[in-house]
Amino acid sequence: MTQDQGTTRVTGTEATSEGQPVKRVRADAQRSTDALLSAAADVFATSGVDAPVRQITAKAGVGAGTLYRHFPQRADLIAAVFRHEVDACADAAPTLVAQCGPAEALAEWLQRFAVFIATKRGLSAALHSGDPTYDSLPAYFEQRLIPVLTTLLDSAARAGEIRADVDPDDILVATRNLTLPAHEDENGHTRRMIALLVDGLRYGTRTHTPETC
Repeated sequence: MTQDQGTTRVTGTEATSEGQPVKRVRADAQRSTDALLSAAADVFATSGVDAPVRQITAKAGVGAGTLYRHFPQRADLIAAVFRHEVDACADAAPTLVAQCGPAEALAEWLQRFAVFIATKRGLSAALHSGDPTYDSLPAYFEQRLIPVLTTLLDSAARAGEIRADVDPDDILVATRNLTLPAHEDENGHTRRMIALLVDGLRYGTRTHTPETC
């Protein structure tokens, strides 16, 4: 069994610590769930979190019954999409580190994070609606993304490619504030602003010229 923070995927014959068998998730059921989450993320980005269910199921290639079996309430789907997208953003970091220099990995990850923010049309209002389904999501966001960003910042600072007095919370807030909703950003404003933010982090270091992936 493999386990991420907040999520568990059963991949084989397992047992709990008490010796009780764990019900396995069939591969086709997992594929349906993954398809629904990806489809819902795309639909929410273009049509908002109140988009008709039929848009999501049509894009995922499944029936409405499958959606409601996995996510009985819309809030369940919205929360699952949020976690899925946070995980995807966090999991992008190791690939970028393997492909890029430290500061460039940081720069590309912040661009990835900005896309996450830009495409969450209507999600902020839903998360602040008072529905208890969403209560754990702010903590999940911080638990997954703050350590990733901290590691990227520390690596770039040790390499002398950015200044060392940077707080990861400040960078997440700054990136969020610089990010336009995806449907409003037709000329690449957000990407340019994030690039300027990273240039500010590089200012005064010994390797001011940015690397490329």
